[in-house]
Amino acid sequence: MLSVLRNRTYRRLFTAQVVALSGTGLATVALGLLAYDIAGDDAGQVLGTALGIKMAAYVLIAPAIGAVADRLPRRTLMVGADLIRAAVALCLPFVGQVWQVYVLIFLLQSASAAFTPTFQAVIPDVLPKERDYTQALSLSRLAYDLESLFSPALAGLLLTVMTYNWLFTGTVLGFLGSAALVVAAVLPKPAPAPPRTGSVYAKATAGSRLFFQAPQLRALLALNLAVAAASAMVTVNSVVYARGVFGLSVGSLSLALGVYGAGSMAVALLLPRLLDRVSDRVVMLGGALLLVVAFAGLGVITAAASGGWRWPALLVTWAAFGAGGSMVLTPTGRLLRRSAPPEERTAAFAAQFSLSHACWLLTYPLAGWLGAAAGLGRAVAVLGGIVLGAALLAVRLWPAPGQVPAAGTQVVEHDHPDLAPDHPHLANTAVTEDRWRHRHRLVTDALHSRL
Repeated sequence: MLSVLRNRTYRRLFTAQVVALSGTGLATVALGLLAYDIAGDDAGQVLGTALGIKMAAYVLIAPAIGAVADRLPRRTLMVGADLIRAAVALCLPFVGQVWQVYVLIFLLQSASAAFTPTFQAVIPDVLPKERDYTQALSLSRLAYDLESLFSPALAGLLLTVMTYNWLFTGTVLGFLGSAALVVAAVLPKPAPAPPRTGSVYAKATAGSRLFFQAPQLRALLALNLAVAAASAMVTVNSVVYARGVFGLSVGSLSLALGVYGAGSMAVALLLPRLLDRVSDRVVMLGGALLLVVAFAGLGVITAAASGGWRWPALLVTWAAFGAGGSMVLTPTGRLLRRSAPPEERTAAFAAQFSLSHACWLLTYPLAGWLGAAAGLGRAVAVLGGIVLGAALLAVRLWPAPGQVPAAGTQVVEHDHPDLAPDHPHLANTAVTEDRWRHRHRLVTDALHSRL
């Protein structure tokens, strides 16, 4: 997997991602302490609102950026977003009122909503070979999981020798380092953007409309909802299980979240080889079904009144949640890369970023409110029902090889720079230019059904 780091451009971009993630992790810890200093016992409410603002920024800003991203140099867009994030992080230690926190968080997350989809859309151009790109996706998943474990530990170590305000300095340095690495990377030229007509709204929703044109992307919408429901259950209610249900120490929460991350990392390590032998469809739908099984197990654990087996069983269930989520999320970039023409990739990645966070914006409050108002059993039943329904819908929407999609046909123009001229996918299609750009109806194309 590490062989992909021999590519100098990708190595710099991946390092930029890791550095920025580390800075973000430090800011997460510092922001919690800042909220407590400002709001005292209401810090939880402040952080909950800040999380809602973060998700709202992702949902609203990413499509707007997708509408103009192809008109701006990608390097300029990413570096500008990093500089805005660094400036906001520099201001955070000096705020003294809650509304100031909310404004700065909105600016910070808006910049992230501009940076992340653009960054994700660049990587397929840097690594045109399918195997290399798959390895890059797994490395990215590992980076996210390791950050969730490493950053809190680093923050705890730093807090022994400094106040939390200095953690924001680490965040600033992380974003500045990310910007410097992006500047140093030699980015490939993007595909020429086609002329666009229509209103600003039409341009902003172009990526989202792409999701409703291809069956595999419609299925991805359902899969996003399944992953969001499972992630919300773990993120919101882990502390309730560890402290409230089992009466364990504070360290048990770290153990539960660590096991969840370990399940995700294990799958990320295995997927590059697995995806050489099986299709994205099999892996991603299999991940959704694993989430269904995990919710069934969680229902049994929650319903049991006693038993020493429940805590180890919960840890196994959390690992299954992490593994199932990683099976869905890691190949998503491959799916988007194959389903959108190069000039539309940024819009497609922006739409995925926005739509997936819209699912989290729904499921995070739902997990908290249900757990508090109706009990954990009801929360498990409702969120598990959402996962089951989403998984079954994804299976229905994403046809198996040779199966005709129920929604009919659509014509998608795209290219395959890594396919030989005699590849069966290129048969019976009209080649319109170099690199085997062609148009065909997905309903008659068995290979695209396997994406």
